Amino acid sequence: MNQFKYIIFGSLLLSACAQAPARLTDVHPAEAPESQAGAEPVLPNIELSGELLYEFLLTEIASQRGDVELAVRGSSDLANKTRDPRLAMRAAQLALQSGQMDKAIEALKVWREVEPASPLAMRMYSSALLRSGRLDEARQELITVLKVEQDSAGHIFYQMYQMLAPYPDKEAALKLMLELAQPYPRVAEAHWAVAQLAQASGNEKLALDEAKLARSLRPEWDMAASLEAFLLQKHAPQQGLEVLRRYLSGYPDAHEVRLQYARALLEQKQFKQARDEFQRLADEYPENPENAFAIALISLQMKDLEGAEEHLKQALSKGKKDQDTVRYYLGQLGEAKKSDDEAIEHYRGVKGGEYLFAAQIRIAYLLSKRGQLAEALQQLHQLQAADDQQRVQLISVEAQFLREANRLPEAYQVMQNGLLKLPDHPDLLYGTAMLADKLGKPDVFEQLMRKLIRIQPDHAHAYNALGYGLMERNERIPEAVQLVEKALQLAPDDPAIMDSVGWGYYRSGRLEESVKMLRRAFAGSPDPEIAAHLGEVLWVRGDKAEARKIWLDSLNDHPDSAELQSVIKKFMP
Repeated sequence: MNQFKYIIFGSLLLSACAQAPARLTDVHPAEAPESQAGAEPVLPNIELSGELLYEFLLTEIASQRGDVELAVRGSSDLANKTRDPRLAMRAAQLALQSGQMDKAIEALKVWREVEPASPLAMRMYSSALLRSGRLDEARQELITVLKVEQDSAGHIFYQMYQMLAPYPDKEAALKLMLELAQPYPRVAEAHWAVAQLAQASGNEKLALDEAKLARSLRPEWDMAASLEAFLLQKHAPQQGLEVLRRYLSGYPDAHEVRLQYARALLEQKQFKQARDEFQRLADEYPENPENAFAIALISLQMKDLEGAEEHLKQALSKGKKDQDTVRYYLGQLGEAKKSDDEAIEHYRGVKGGEYLFAAQIRIAYLLSKRGQLAEALQQLHQLQAADDQQRVQLISVEAQFLREANRLPEAYQVMQNGLLKLPDHPDLLYGTAMLADKLGKPDVFEQLMRKLIRIQPDHAHAYNALGYGLMERNERIPEAVQLVEKALQLAPDDPAIMDSVGWGYYRSGRLEESVKMLRRAFAGSPDPEIAAHLGEVLWVRGDKAEARKIWLDSLNDHPDSAELQSVIKKFMP
């Protein structure tokens, strides 16, 4: 009931007072709270005194002027004095708006006592009890609501889920819903609500079982199919896809389910099928730019550059809200097409949003790539970092540009200056250490790597770099092997670390173990440096024909590899 109607109510009261002595039962507002089907609210039979009228007007004026405390206190006092359901509901409304749950519950309790059969009073009272964390008191109210409104049990369970979902104690919320749902085994919404709360509390098995029951009871219900597929997505994604596919075969116009299906296909990297589904959505909703954008991104993944460009331009022309994002991806597309000028033009068109910083970095990269180092550095120096992550990125990119230009001392100085500002940042420690190693500063290299390991003891590449550096200098080989083996424990599937371990075994004279480890590394990544190492160990072991084949095949794929050229010259002069 809005404030205007209460002002009318006050005017009616004033008019009544000017005539004969009145009672509250004589006055009926335009809208009274519902009680039961076809029944009028039970109004109190008390005299409308000047004091009551004054309190009512004072409360409403306080509410209109924003004096929350006075409005809540006055309305609560009126509700308790009069036990009028209309005033009790108004008191509850004001208390809820101000967040005073105790006052709201007090007013709602009055309303419940006056109108015990009112479903609205029951629902509001139980909701307030839940919001206050009083689950035990809410339980009986909710049981009563379900009994009174059995014909609407499905809707009631959906509402109860919405009330319980934010409750912080997920286990307690689930326990209550299970208890409430138990007498309603044929209500799909009851199982759906249990499934949702079970998922929130971490009980995945119960969640999936209940979602399946909900779908079996209402196979046409899109929310049941959607939930079951969502729950399957984590451990059985193909089954989840099948649930959605079968549902769509029977209900092809279910837009939200089709969108979920398209996204699930994309998550499983089934790009063609995902694009087909998004295309169907785009055909049904041709003015929706989001579908065109999704098709464009999938086309990029599929290396369909022409299709990606077409749909990105469609998203732009159809008015996608975040146009800067579209321009950023058009820049990415330009890079993929090896059209650097076009890419730079699109990146310069990004004027804000989450990709602004990334777009500016890409401009600098493309300038550096085509030999415009001064312009690239100027571009970087104009950027303003929003946080430490962006500051580190700017430092690292500048050092990378200088390193690629073979200006190692300057790159090293940039990283050192960064460390002065962020002395414990892992990326800066690692990058500075690697440059120190290239510049022949082994003591600095080791000092920085050991500091990094102290700060981040699970940094596999720090152990690997330190161990491999010792091997390359032929120093403390047993310690070097221990370091790279520690790295392998932390990252057991990393081919670069396998290469280091295999090389350490070679330096230790353990040829068979070395060959085995290097073969694993080469199978994981046919990198020319790994090929050089594997070939050398095979050659020394006597397998010269295989070593020669590995070297020459790798050199054919990587003709500029200095490592391969060096080892071939060493053993095949």
